[in-house]
Amino acid sequence: METLAQLEALCERLYNSPDSVERAHAESTLKCFSLNTDYISQCQYVLDNASSPYALMLASSSLLKQVTEQSLPLQLRIDIRNYLINYLASKGPELEPFVLGSLIQLFCRITKFGWLDDDRFREVVKDAMNFLSQAQYHYAIGLKILNQLVSEINQPNAGLPATRQRRIASSFRDQSLFHIFQISLTSLFQLKTDVGSKLQELSLVLSLSCLSFDFMGTSYDESSDEIGTVQVPSTWKPTLEDSSTLQIFFDYYAMNQTFSKEALECLLRLASTRRSLFSNDNSRLKFLSHLMQGTKEILQTGIGLADHDNYHAFCRLLGRFKVNYQLSELVNADGYSDWIRLVAEFTLKSLHSWKWAGSSIYYLLNLWSRSVTSVRYLKSDKPILLDEYVPKVIEGFISSRFDSLQSELSDELGENPLDNVELLQDQLEFFPYLCRFQYESCSSYLMKIVEPIMQNYMKEANLQIPVDSYELSVTESKLAWFTHIVAAILKTKQISGFSGESHEILDAEISACVLQLINISDSGIHNKRHGDVSKQRLDRAILTFLQHLRKCYIGDQAVLSSKQLYARLSELLGLHDHLLLLNVIVGKIATNLKYYTK
Repeated sequence: METLAQLEALCERLYNSPDSVERAHAESTLKCFSLNTDYISQCQYVLDNASSPYALMLASSSLLKQVTEQSLPLQLRIDIRNYLINYLASKGPELEPFVLGSLIQLFCRITKFGWLDDDRFREVVKDAMNFLSQAQYHYAIGLKILNQLVSEINQPNAGLPATRQRRIASSFRDQSLFHIFQISLTSLFQLKTDVGSKLQELSLVLSLSCLSFDFMGTSYDESSDEIGTVQVPSTWKPTLEDSSTLQIFFDYYAMNQTFSKEALECLLRLASTRRSLFSNDNSRLKFLSHLMQGTKEILQTGIGLADHDNYHAFCRLLGRFKVNYQLSELVNADGYSDWIRLVAEFTLKSLHSWKWAGSSIYYLLNLWSRSVTSVRYLKSDKPILLDEYVPKVIEGFISSRFDSLQSELSDELGENPLDNVELLQDQLEFFPYLCRFQYESCSSYLMKIVEPIMQNYMKEANLQIPVDSYELSVTESKLAWFTHIVAAILKTKQISGFSGESHEILDAEISACVLQLINISDSGIHNKRHGDVSKQRLDRAILTFLQHLRKCYIGDQAVLSSKQLYARLSELLGLHDHLLLLNVIVGKIATNLKYYTK
């Protein structure tokens, strides 16, 4: 390269040129910097003397590639590390954000790769502390270094064998991670009055990185919303049992700034902390009561919940209560009765705002379904109040599904859940457990709302000319939803633990509704509408129902243990044994084959 100015011009073209040929030429000319170790000293010269941020970016990214892909001598790596920390201290505050980010990544990568090779690489926390003792710009760089370091060590690198990666991560976890978490907490306490500042956000993100660390090397999927139990080391116990730790994240959430979601994500991970971390049952109950009180205040004020990211994270936090704690612990926690009432109100409000709530609602339904399935194990005399609120949640869910149909049918671009089996299973995964918990009131409510719809559908079957096709599609969609709900309730018979004669009789009554629906849907004018999408959705729902009915109640073992069901079906429809029921199923399949194969 003849001059620095020519290099800067090439870098400008590499990163900024709209011409792909020009960019490719610049890339070809400059790739020697990232491939040849002889150019490492030239990268340092560029960093020391170039004024263009694009030239600095080239030097930094080239060194990153060299450090990751080349086996560099130990002393050279130590020299690069020491050079970078001094460079960040002297020039860091005036660098462009993308250059600063790249240099910090380079520093953390070389630190990670050398972690087991020399003690000097493990002095990184002490180096970062020197930044934190200075003015705002240096303070921010120190926090960014620590945050990038935690992320870098937590992420596997292609050039690093898995066993070495785990050794580095374990050593870092045991020697430095807790210290970094304490630094983040100290920063949060010190910056509490500096509302809305960038330093507050960086400190909060650092806390989140520490709590999200893969402590056990299980490599859970970070793209998923689901997080397992957080396996925090025992050395963290005093800090996590200190009530000020939990409270600082509630305080930062209450500031209602752009980083509110990160505060909730930290609380979510604290709520997911392994149960065995706590000294005893009392300290765990105290922690739970604090979590309950903090979420109760958010439910009362509604602060921040108009933001969808906050709302989604808050639903996930509520969902963790029953994942990580037993129902007896929830019931015995201070303020349980107010908390469960507010959660019920929040759930109903979310169900009525179904379009805005989206998939977040399933975390709430998960909380309710896990709670009701635990009732039979409860040995507490305290009122659990689920009998009072679960029927309201059931009614809210069903009415919200029916209310959503008009919108889904008029929205041609949106996907109808009745057309997507996976989406449908998500929507109905938790709901049947709630139904089984209050089965008598739930089944009577279901039959009460579906009866007028079926009567209307029967009238339409007898007409010579079809009524308004839109109205008919809404009716069939409601009936399809009802049928899928009944199918989901039957599906849970084997696994829910809710059984007995009363449940069998109620299974028979709601199944009889669907069996009557089969006759109506295949009679009169409906028999000529197999090309209509809504009719096909209803037929798919009926097949799903018949599949689960067959698994539960047809077969030698099932028949012997299902006398109450057949006794009730005999009274309602004259189906006194499984052969007659099997006849209905085969008849429906034959009808479908007759019309859908044309």
